[in-house]
Amino acid sequence: MTSSLRLETITPDNVGAACRLRVRPEQEDFVAPVAWSLAEAYANGETAWPRLIFDADELVGFVMGGFDPQSPVDVFRCGIWRLNIVAGQQGRGYGRFAVESVCAEARRRGQDRVTVLWAAGEHGPEQFYLRLGFRPTGQEIHGQIVGELLLAER
Repeated sequence: MTSSLRLETITPDNVGAACRLRVRPEQEDFVAPVAWSLAEAYANGETAWPRLIFDADELVGFVMGGFDPQSPVDVFRCGIWRLNIVAGQQGRGYGRFAVESVCAEARRRGQDRVTVLWAAGEHGPEQFYLRLGFRPTGQEIHGQIVGELLLAER
């Protein structure tokens, strides 16, 4: 991992590039487009944490965490809501950096558990999240598997 990786907030200057970000075609059924995620972030302004992932000056991805410690649904109190890595940039550690960044923000906010939802399928993100230490909880929400990472274990 290079020290040139960083997260940036979405601004008027970078929102267009963010909305043009595309994952591999076979992954499109597993993650919402960034434009949809930004609309969701706007609608959930108090809890959504959308960030762009840059390697030096190159946009390589998007991650959105969600932090709502008062949510009546424990799965939505602290988690990764979205992760999109540019099609040609996958497998280079950018997804791991994004997940670690959300975990760092969770710790900063006093959280000890991060959740993520994924749909099962050949081109889905399940193996990625399992490699990072997430474990299925046995729950499903909206037809998606709920995974959790206990931060105290890392």
